[in-house]
Amino acid sequence: MLTAIAGRRGTGQSGMTMLEVLITLVILAFGLLGLAGLNIKIQMLEMEAYQRAQGILLLNDMVRRIQANSADAAGYLSNPATCPASPTTQAGRDLCDWVNALEGAAESSSGTRVGAMIGARGCIAQLQAPDPTTGVCRPGMYRVTVAWQGMGATAAPSLTCGQGQYGSDDALRRAIANDLVIGLPACL
Repeated sequence: MLTAIAGRRGTGQSGMTMLEVLITLVILAFGLLGLAGLNIKIQMLEMEAYQRAQGILLLNDMVRRIQANSADAAGYLSNPATCPASPTTQAGRDLCDWVNALEGAAESSSGTRVGAMIGARGCIAQLQAPDPTTGVCRPGMYRVTVAWQGMGATAAPSLTCGQGQYGSDDALRRAIANDLVIGLPACL
């Protein structure tokens, strides 16, 4: 009787069949493909975050430059921001520095500027002209905007800087802005 039970156990199957191995490999392949797709999406979002951080830094840089030279705030008006041929004013030098930073001049690879966002451009517009007239005393209001090309399509921003420069529907355009008020010390 003992030999009959032992004989049954010996004929039973142990280990995995080829079909089970193939099913496991297919499931593993789908999982790895999912991870690869996730990795690509993470890299794209990381690049978007990097570009936004660079945009914020460059936006704040120009806002501080205008605030430091508030007496000549109107000298910064440029839509889009361009570098004058021979800047003779502080505003002109600041614009040149800003345009170079937007174009990525701080970092290059094989002679190509790569330090900033993709297709970055800046705009400075006057929202309200200063009026030092007695009884009115209205400060100047300015908007500094940085626009660049994003990695994936989203809703187009309402800001107009760079409009039409990054695709027909502006779904790739990203833009951030900061409004600043330049007071009139003579009115105090």
